[in-house]
Amino acid sequence: MSEQSPEPSAGGPVSRSVAALRASANRRPVPWAIGGLVAVLVVGSGGAVAVGAASGEQPRAAVSASASRTPTASATPTVSPSASPEPTATVTPSAKPKPTPTPSARAAARTCSIAGAASASGLGRFEGYVMNATTGEELFSRDGGTPAQTGSVMKTLTSATALAVLGGDHTIPTTVTDEGDGTIALVGHGDATLSAGNGTVYPGAPTLQQLAQQVKARLGDAPVRSIVADGTWWSEADAWHPTWPVSERTIGYQPEVTALMVDGDRANPAAATSPRSEDPIGRAGDAFRTALVNAGVVGAATAPVTKRATTSQATIAQVQSQPVSTLIGQMIPNSDNTLAEMLARVSSKEAGAGGTAASLTGVYVSALRGYGVDPAGITIIDGSGESAANAVSPSFVAHLMVPVTRGERGLGTLASVLPVSGVSGTLSSRFTGANADARGKVHAKTGWIDSANTLGGFIDAADGTKLTFAFYAIGSSRAAALPALDAVTAAAYRCGGSLAAS
Repeated sequence: MSEQSPEPSAGGPVSRSVAALRASANRRPVPWAIGGLVAVLVVGSGGAVAVGAASGEQPRAAVSASASRTPTASATPTVSPSASPEPTATVTPSAKPKPTPTPSARAAARTCSIAGAASASGLGRFEGYVMNATTGEELFSRDGGTPAQTGSVMKTLTSATALAVLGGDHTIPTTVTDEGDGTIALVGHGDATLSAGNGTVYPGAPTLQQLAQQVKARLGDAPVRSIVADGTWWSEADAWHPTWPVSERTIGYQPEVTALMVDGDRANPAAATSPRSEDPIGRAGDAFRTALVNAGVVGAATAPVTKRATTSQATIAQVQSQPVSTLIGQMIPNSDNTLAEMLARVSSKEAGAGGTAASLTGVYVSALRGYGVDPAGITIIDGSGESAANAVSPSFVAHLMVPVTRGERGLGTLASVLPVSGVSGTLSSRFTGANADARGKVHAKTGWIDSANTLGGFIDAADGTKLTFAFYAIGSSRAAALPALDAVTAAAYRCGGSLAAS
């Protein structure tokens, strides 16, 4: 963990008990006038046993995770300024600050368990981690430090990396160059939102028509004899990772990841889930030719389209994507794999790592470390979380969510667009029935691949504590995993800061 727990106080159980009695007497001397001697006698005759029991974990069955919890500290009576101490319990006022609670005192106060919900069969092989976002204290861990497949929770890391490397205001260009002798080239730089203009799932995206109109204005009546489609900003050979199921492309969740494509290479550009092709670069070139014809560019109708790198830097037309902050806002709520892969590769390219899939672990580690978290041991195969070979621990996700909750270094962009339980995005229809009390209180990214269902983000707990968390249900069916994930998350919401470690 990146935070350390306070050192335990010195002395044995009896010494600590007496110190605790004195501290309490300082706070409210009157009630202790009568009870003080009795308590000391109890401590002397066996209080060490009582103290030891109080500092240990409670039995799992002792506390229901659904029970309402009031933090122990809030039950301490406040001192009336006008109270006069009895002569037998006179305490000299002291300017010394009140002692910081010891780890054992904190553990005694944390008695609410989610062990039952965390043991549900629907979670399969369960990994989970919960921490107090304010204090940095670990509240719960079940294999929380073990790196594992993240599903689309990976998109939170991709967003944080893009914000660190590119910045929220960064835009991605698509250009047209003039090679002379009637040859022009459409050059991609990673903007998968570039639209053919026949409907789009990315409102406000730049269009091929805009480029074609600029070309017409620049060329006038000069003819176009050939068109180049240039998707070489990163290698086309690196477009599909072997750990991705081919069905993700044919069903329509994931395109081949090329630097030039139109409408995320969707067959139906207005549908989020739509079959993708095996040649997004060629498809973009054909769509550009159609746009040139519609713009009245002479010769465009018969100009052949060739896929290769352009030989010219003479730009005659250019459009820009929407800012990275807007793209994250379109990616996270709907879990758009296309935007995730685009932001991952563009981040790699702009970081000087070539835009390759193999570079992503290094790029992410470098970027994420800047948020004050330790990314050692993570493995990043892709930006979307599609690969089961990705490996990130629930603990790391929970720690990353701490600066997200604070909006540090632009991460407020991510915090503001996370799906909300029962309200928005991929969580809009979840947290029902017995888990409905957590609706509107869980801000988290969902994840779903064939082998895992996941959830990671932050919780505005019932007692006002801000929790960050990540839960992975590995190997169970989606039908079983989703309600089980909702149940364990809702249990953490009810426990809040009194959640007991496991």
